[in-house]
Amino acid sequence: SRSNPPKTAADWIRVGDRAYDAFDNKAALKAYKKAVELDPTNYEALWKLSRAYVDVGETLRKKKEKIAYFREAEKYARRAIEVNPDGAKGHLSLSISLGRIALVVGPRERVRLSKVVKAEVDRALQLDPNDDIAWHVLGRWHRRLATLSWIEKKFANLFLGGVPKEASVEEAARCFQKAIELNPTYIRHYVELGITLKKLGRKEEAKQAFEKAVALPISDADDPRLKAIARYYLKKLGG
Repeated sequence: SRSNPPKTAADWIRVGDRAYDAFDNKAALKAYKKAVELDPTNYEALWKLSRAYVDVGETLRKKKEKIAYFREAEKYARRAIEVNPDGAKGHLSLSISLGRIALVVGPRERVRLSKVVKAEVDRALQLDPNDDIAWHVLGRWHRRLATLSWIEKKFANLFLGGVPKEASVEEAARCFQKAIELNPTYIRHYVELGITLKKLGRKEEAKQAFEKAVALPISDADDPRLKAIARYYLKKLGG
């Protein structure tokens, strides 16, 4: 009923979920924030607010603004973990927010953060092995760490005792394939799988992944951009 304004944290979470499903991440962020104001220890509101800060942060142009949003995402993910240490979504949200921060900071900080990203996504998968987004994050971690620049390798030697042995592009491809098995309609999985297969020289399989990304219906606010990326790669691969 439209006449009843949202009163409780649960009401605001529902408002946020509706906005999220309608790809309105800014409205979702406002609603989840209201839920957290009303109930500061509401686990669902906290991790969803963290996710919303990432979603909105990704669309911002200025690096400083981006980082500010990703730091907020980190803050609420940490609060979610405090409230419920055994909830997979809190750990996943923390790994995602730190992963996003890692993309916009310098190589030194990026390498340092990679360790925490890995620990958090491992914990999330331990708690929920069927979360496709967690497998996706793990895939990104493997590819990132397996393809470090020489300067990043120097920092890896400093902070991680070298590039983690288990990091590999092959493993990244396996993680993205696992994510697709769990959620075959999510465009981002196919785009990242395509990029990874292209790196492995598996051109035909990469083309298939990008074609799938282009063909799938939009299910996320970021999908139009991801489809454009898939088309760009298809053109490069001559498909």
